[in-house]
Amino acid sequence: MKKTQPTEARRRKLATHPLCGADLKTLLRLFFSNGAIERERFVDLLMIGSSAAVRIPFNALERRLFDRHLNNGMAGKAPVFILGHWRSGTTHLYNILSKAPRFGYLPPIATGIPWNMLTLGRWLEPLLLKTLPSERFIDNVPVMPDSPQEDEIALANMTKPSFYHGLYFPSRFDEHFNRGVYFRGCAPLEVENWKQTFQYFMRKLSILQSGRPILVKNPVYTARVSLLQSMYPEAKFIHIHRNPYRVFESMKNFYSNLFHELAFQKYDHLSIPDIVLEHYPRIMDRLISDTEHMRSHQFIELGYDELNQRPLSVLREIYKRLELGAFEEDEDIFTEYLDSVKRYQKNPYSHDSETIEKVNRHWGNYVDHWGYAVPGKQEGAT
Repeated sequence: MKKTQPTEARRRKLATHPLCGADLKTLLRLFFSNGAIERERFVDLLMIGSSAAVRIPFNALERRLFDRHLNNGMAGKAPVFILGHWRSGTTHLYNILSKAPRFGYLPPIATGIPWNMLTLGRWLEPLLLKTLPSERFIDNVPVMPDSPQEDEIALANMTKPSFYHGLYFPSRFDEHFNRGVYFRGCAPLEVENWKQTFQYFMRKLSILQSGRPILVKNPVYTARVSLLQSMYPEAKFIHIHRNPYRVFESMKNFYSNLFHELAFQKYDHLSIPDIVLEHYPRIMDRLISDTEHMRSHQFIELGYDELNQRPLSVLREIYKRLELGAFEEDEDIFTEYLDSVKRYQKNPYSHDSETIEKVNRHWGNYVDHWGYAVPGKQEGAT
């Protein structure tokens, strides 16, 4: 893949790099262990370092005010995890469910500065929200001040194993992907540290969201159901899948845009199609293995097309199966939101014979498992 340089037609959309929310210890570990960065990203490096340094006293203040409470085991209700491979509709489902007042979720401020979400984040929220892009740079989904966010970005600012570190430092992409998705290559202590960091983050979210059950959307967790269930035995899991032919085409755009926005290094040595083809089966196999004996009131699976075609019926079934409460209390809220996004324009994708052959050869088992077929016409990807 050839690297795309920023041009007038395609400038970077992010005003600040996500690592601006990291603590200094995490930053030093990352930048000293991942090789040289491109000269054009030196400005980002300066902003990231300055942000971390300025927030040092606020980190200490938040720890002083809240850590005793957090470390004494304070926890909210069991979370609801939204699972699915990237570009399978997880964001759409997350956006819908987050409209229900019964759920908490990750607001932009918790994702952007996770160490300071309860103090500095609250004080500076109006200013920090101005740095949000008008839409996600991987598609056309609008980004609003209350748009629910993915926790992987926050955890990449707090701990070393993270999928996003492979996007930031593509010279070691494979290592970061394996560590950040499967914990492959991580020492037991690193995994334990990640678990403690995640639980600490969730306890802070519980305070921020007034103790409501937190909706957590993260494609990485599609490969971690067993681990998450061991941490939260009462957690609920929703898996949304999509036609693998659509996923494959959309993932090429996903990686291209993410590398362009986030990478501190060249990434032209990476083959995006090969990355997608290799890891989809690994992630799906883990999901299937982890959930095949899970109780019905804890796990439900649905298709993206089902959600689009009959959203209220699908949402009602999610509530019923997972015992989430009275669907009727939230139905009008869901209807209003769904009406508001009817005009959303999806990215168009087509499927040539080479794509079809690759998907059949590498992912044929999953095409059959969920009963998909080759798409018959152009359609967007979400």
